[in-house]
Amino acid sequence: MDFTIRPVRPEEYEALGEITGHAYLADGFLTFGDTDWYLGHLRNVAGRAAVAEVLAAVDRNGTVLGGVTFVPSPGPMGDIAREGEAAVRMLAVDHAARGRGVGEALVRACIERARAVPGCVRIVLSTQDTMHTAHRIYERLGFRRTPDRDWRPIPDEPDFLLLSYTLEL
Repeated sequence: MDFTIRPVRPEEYEALGEITGHAYLADGFLTFGDTDWYLGHLRNVAGRAAVAEVLAAVDRNGTVLGGVTFVPSPGPMGDIAREGEAAVRMLAVDHAARGRGVGEALVRACIERARAVPGCVRIVLSTQDTMHTAHRIYERLGFRRTPDRDWRPIPDEPDFLLLSYTLEL
């Protein structure tokens, strides 16, 4: 690999926030485009880093290539995580860095971290049905669909369904 995975640094928050926001916008994952309320959450890396572990993929020159949020236990960022479960959130890779294994390396880093959390037996994540590249990564790493945990995070948008995947550790 020509990049490393490590905790994001405060001076990288803005770059990772822009990568994450742009990835979701450009790939059509925000229902309301650039006015979508979720865009602010995607860009708020400092807020995520205050309650979870945000990991960054960084190349040899220090350029941020992508990131992911690892949530070690249920809580503010845990969404559907239950006791004994960690969560993976907001996986995003800069368009210019795609195809280099960055996304998979970020998810693998979350798996390693989850295995190190005492009492953690499972990782859970939510994904949109159109995030096909992410689905392939998850399935290749052993995650399985858990339809009984699918959910609708936006009460006013009953057609917006998030799919659930889990990985037994």
